[in-house]
Amino acid sequence: MARFAHSYVLNVVAHDRPGIVAAVTGAIVELGGNVEACSQTVVAGYFTLIMIVSLPEPVEPGELAGRVRGDGRRQDFDVIARDFRPAPARDEPRAGGHFVMTAFGKDAPGVLNTFSRYLAAKDINIVDFYSDIRGEELVLISQLEVPVHWDIPMLQADLEQIAGRIGFTVRLQHENIFVATNQLRLVRP
Repeated sequence: MARFAHSYVLNVVAHDRPGIVAAVTGAIVELGGNVEACSQTVVAGYFTLIMIVSLPEPVEPGELAGRVRGDGRRQDFDVIARDFRPAPARDEPRAGGHFVMTAFGKDAPGVLNTFSRYLAAKDINIVDFYSDIRGEELVLISQLEVPVHWDIPMLQADLEQIAGRIGFTVRLQHENIFVATNQLRLVRP
């Protein structure tokens, strides 16, 4: 639940450098606001951030964006602000769980589209997504929200067939298994 009644979605893109999160959150604090949720990453040297913020008083989205940009002091920030509207309720329960799909293979145009098109056709939502090219190899990691009615071994078989056609290796795991098998083990003295 939002701390204040007036909520906004804020997107920031900039060339990566230290201090961007501090500048953005500083602008929110100056407005007396609170960060309700956020996600930030750096892709190929570009900082990108999406956050939900709540403010005690309403502001026009353009004014909020201007405050984050520092009214021109920070010309290197691209900022979009809009009123927050809760996502519409879904008709079908999605209690199937969260799964992680990992895939890798030689990069080629259309790879992301091939996997995402299959997932969309199955009404599988991508809730988090990462891809990177390392040399000639493309690495994909996606967190998926799979509806309860899908048979996971059948989805895995379909994904393996699709991956095989484009020279990729793919794996679908429940997120708990992915986390358990990919956590770093710290050895304490």
